[in-house]
Amino acid sequence: MINRDDMLELTRRMTPKRTSITRIAGCYVDRNGDFDGSFNTNFLKLSESEKAKNLTLAKTVPFSDTNRNLNKYEFKPEHLKPGSIWQLLMAIKDCGLKNDALMDSFYDIVMEHYQSDSEYAIIMFHDRYDIPSKTSDKERLWESEEVFEYLICVICPLAGRYEPGEPACGFLFPAFTDRSGDLNHVNIFQGNPEKPHNELAKKILGVFRI
Repeated sequence: MINRDDMLELTRRMTPKRTSITRIAGCYVDRNGDFDGSFNTNFLKLSESEKAKNLTLAKTVPFSDTNRNLNKYEFKPEHLKPGSIWQLLMAIKDCGLKNDALMDSFYDIVMEHYQSDSEYAIIMFHDRYDIPSKTSDKERLWESEEVFEYLICVICPLAGRYEPGEPACGFLFPAFTDRSGDLNHVNIFQGNPEKPHNELAKKILGVFRI
């Protein structure tokens, strides 16, 4: 189960003035499922309006209804081997989205398996959160006890030419569990849990719900 307070701790920082997101990258896919351009830029160099618009997309994942729209999935030990999607996500996280070859590999995997009859965008965010330590009565201290480095990915149908609409699905990797990074799990978001994109968990990430 996902602790709602953990997710709210992340979303409280997702404002243009408080964000620590370092980079945003993504690609566009046409209605035939073919690549239609990409981007990769320093998040802090965006205009204030662009920051706000993209933060709204990123915030959709952790701010969604926990344990309904957002659920916790596990990477089995056999899925942590070299060449796995887990290893690819770890490499993307460690390079902070700056390796275009890794990003292209991820886009290719999504485009191969994602089911859509319209144009869509794949958008990835990279963030580093200095997690402040807390006292036993949950009072926040200034000292940071851990840096949580993570990715948020959203897949959005396009509302216009290269204009992403509300995310249909996405994920937070690694999962954020008990105020700490959880490398063996991922939190997966479904915009409509009644009609989920099950291919995200089964085909793209290869994970199992717990």
